[in-house]
Order: sequence, then C-alpha cells, then structure tokens
Amino acid sequence: MIKVLLAGGGTGGHINPALAIASIIREHHPDAEFLFAGTPNGMEAKLIPKAGYNFAPIKISGFQRKITPKNLIRNVRAAAYLSTSGYHAHKIIDDFKPDIVIGTGGYVSFPILSKAVQMKIPTAIHEQNAFPGITNRLLSNNVDKVMLTVEEAAGHLNQDAKYVVTGLPVRAGFSAGAKSRSDAKRELGFDDGICIFSFGGSLGAGAINSSAAALMKWEKENNLPINHIHAHGKMGHDTFLPKLAEYGIDPENDPRLMVKEYIHNMDVCTAAADLIICRSGASTISELQAVGRASILIPSPNVTANHQYHNAMVLGRAGGAVVIEEKNLTDELLIETVKNLTEDPGKLDTLAQRAAETYVKDTPDRIYAVIKELIGSKE
Repeated sequence: MIKVLLAGGGTGGHINPALAIASIIREHHPDAEFLFAGTPNGMEAKLIPKAGYNFAPIKISGFQRKITPKNLIRNVRAAAYLSTSGYHAHKIIDDFKPDIVIGTGGYVSFPILSKAVQMKIPTAIHEQNAFPGITNRLLSNNVDKVMLTVEEAAGHLNQDAKYVVTGLPVRAGFSAGAKSRSDAKRELGFDDGICIFSFGGSLGAGAINSSAAALMKWEKENNLPINHIHAHGKMGHDTFLPKLAEYGIDPENDPRLMVKEYIHNMDVCTAAADLIICRSGASTISELQAVGRASILIPSPNVTANHQYHNAMVLGRAGGAVVIEEKNLTDELLIETVKNLTEDPGKLDTLAQRAAETYVKDTPDRIYAVIKELIGSKE
C-alpha cells in the first residue's frame, strides 16, 4: 500500500486537479491511502471531505501587495501563519508518513512541499496554467518533478526544473466521443441549428453578460436560427435578466434560448455547442481541447499575473480559438466575430479541429508515469 499526501487549495482550479490525481493513483492502487492538506477556511475544507478524503488543515495565506490598513493587518496575520507553517507541515508529514507528496498550487502547497523536500520524501507538483503561479515557480527549483499542462509554462520556470508535459485531467463526460453534438442538442430540446454556449463562471462576468445580452438581441432582431445557452452567474440577476427584458427577450418562452444562473450539465451543453464564448481558466481550456470545440475566449483581467490571457493564447496561437481581451471587448466586436464565424461553418470546424489537436489525450497515463517513477520500490 502507498500513502499519498496532496496539498493545494484556494480555488477549484487547484482542488479539482488534486482530486483527479488521487483518482488516477487509485485506479492503479485501490488500497492507496490519501491525505489532503489545505487551509481550514478555503473551499478545500468542504470539497475534500465531501469527496471522501481525509483532510489536514494548515493555516497559511498570501501577502497583500496593496498597502491599506486592512491589508496591513492581513499581512501581519500572513507573517504569523508563515512563521509556524513549517512546524505544522512537519507534523502533518511526520504523522502521516507519505511515500510521495504532490502539490497542485495555492499558498498551502509551499510549506508542505518545502518540508517534504527537506525530509527527502519524493515530491511532484502540477501546474495548471500557461503562466505558473508564484508558489509553483518557487517550488519548481527543488521538487523532484514538475508536471505541466502546457509546454509554454516551462519558459517561466527555472531552467534546471525537471518538468514533463502531462496535460490537465478533465471531468468525466468531457471527451470527443462522450456525446455527439446532435444528441446533446436533442437532449436540450434544440434543433440542429447552430448552438452558442456563453458563460463567465459560477459568479458570472459582467462584461460577458453584457455582450451576451447584446448578442441575443442581434440574433432575435435578425431572426437567426441560432440556439443560445447562457449562464449569467449569481451577479446576473440584477443586470443580465433586466437587460433581456429591456430588449424584449423572454427566454422562458423562447425555444431557442436557455438562460440559467448556473449550468449543472456542463458536459451536455459543451457537447451541444458549435461555438463557446467564455473565460479561459485552465480547466475550461482543457475541456475545450478535449471535446474539440470552437471558442471565443475573453480572459479575465482580474487574476494573478494575467494567467488567463496566457492560457487563452495557447489556443489562440494554435488557431484553435479567437481571443478578445476584455479591454477590447465591445458588443459590436463580439457580434461581428460571431457573425463571421457562424456564416461560415467551415471556420467553426477549423477552430474546433485545431483545438482538439492541442489536447494531450493520455494525461492520466503521463501523470501516473511520474508517480510510478517517484514511488519506485513501492510500486
């Protein structure tokens, strides 16, 4: 039996890869024992136990760069957490005695992985984004292996980092053959007309909501045979829905429209789509690649190191997506871009094909190869 300690948290973008890696290991070692380390107040404190894994809390937080009275207090607290994090990390590792320690990003990864390196336990990290986060950039100098989603990330690491491109595991249901486009459209109650799927995340995105409303108005005014799914997120109740009403659009009684706060069947909606308009988080990019879908990517400008832009450009440079930075986004530009693509389905097919060509199809095998190499005699 092997014992695996995983560390990561803060966002779903760090938590979900950790859960996926655990599943990959469990396929090969059904009796493997897992422990997840994360912050007690982060999303991971709820999601990890809910997934059936043991959870070890460790207090750690990042430093705030903008100096305000509130941030000064936060920085004092962050310094206090940092000063004791090494002790707590050592205790977690010493009590659990893992055969391997794997980090997936977030501040909590740093003390856990750093201490594991000091204790000479095999270590690996997984970086989801094309522009690595600060924690993984620092850890890449010392861990045994760095797993990358895309090759572009390597250029931002120490030149001596021992890396391998593994890709990013995607959720069940996101694969080219999981569900045909026509079957998915029928499941959603649509005909075989072009289907657009737009969303900005669970909270929503004001810029995408605004332009999506204008896009729907254009579709209706021109009586276009376009089916449109839009997830407006929590913030859309007070902005997006009133905007539709202002435009005279009633999605509840329009068979070509599906408007929701949150999409629970993302795999079906993605399969049904001919064109997807969305942000460019690492998981979203990997799902677009896995299913092979044309997209218009609007990176969030409100993320660390503008990493969504770097993610989007992986597909943009490959000819697998149209990238529009939010600072350049206007209703007119989005409508013109959609018009250009939907009037020539060949362009949509080309974007979809090139997106699919960038996908790493054997990600689970590549990730397990790293684990197998590091656990050595425990295999």
